Amino acid sequence: MTHQVINGKKIAAELRTAIKKQTDARVSKGLSKPGLAVILVGENPASEVYVRNKCNACEEVGFYSLSKTFPYGVTEDELLTLIDELNNNVAINGILVQLPLPDHIDEEKVIEAINPLKDVDGFHPYNVGRLALRMPIFRSCTPKGIMTLLKSTGVALEGKEAVVIGASNIVGRPVSLELLMARCTVTTCHSRTIDVEGHVKRADIVIAAVGIPGFVKGGWIKPGAIVIDVGINRLETGKLAGDVDYDAAAKNASWITPVPGGVGPMTIASLLENTLQAAELQNS
Repeated sequence: MTHQVINGKKIAAELRTAIKKQTDARVSKGLSKPGLAVILVGENPASEVYVRNKCNACEEVGFYSLSKTFPYGVTEDELLTLIDELNNNVAINGILVQLPLPDHIDEEKVIEAINPLKDVDGFHPYNVGRLALRMPIFRSCTPKGIMTLLKSTGVALEGKEAVVIGASNIVGRPVSLELLMARCTVTTCHSRTIDVEGHVKRADIVIAAVGIPGFVKGGWIKPGAIVIDVGINRLETGKLAGDVDYDAAAKNASWITPVPGGVGPMTIASLLENTLQAAELQNS
């Protein structure tokens, strides 16, 4: 079977262009630029790059961005105080705390401290709950980006068998809810699932978000299936690899995302979408 590559880099670039046009239109009406605050705790090189990329993306589309980096030893109260200030700052429409946080800080408490209408990461229980009830406001960025990629294929999702491998709060669980909302029949596989291979073999849509390079074998993929690889794993060679054995899976898939250049660029593009949406909601 001849597969087609889902080019997340291209789709994200088109999305950023559309966001910039909408932002320029806002400013031309005398409205403020959408504002995003990004908080980083500690010195994690990968997180530092990710935060820098978010700030650069904001500049590209005409947003105002504010980044705040705390040392690893910052107290929970100090972090919560900043979030409270940002909640009350009218120039900031979206607040994002880069995860994971150090063990001495309660992640759930920090996430719940963010005003749900500024929760552009879509992690607040209020926003996850609305998604579960099919009444979403802010949708988690990576799952939202995945749904945009699936839509780009032109394949009708209704009635399709979808298998999600991974049940994290960041990707697995919310993308399962997204697929349910799209009227798919959804199976979520996790560390205690028996016969993951068997579940994947019947899937029309496979979302791999397990964090193990090459976990999904090419022979598991049903002919004609759509494969979305969320994994970004750094091998000992320094090369990036996904959770799917790409070359083997591509022989059976109808559509497949590469790593890098697939899901990754969509996460930041979806964050920008959410931030613009937050600005529109707060202005109205």
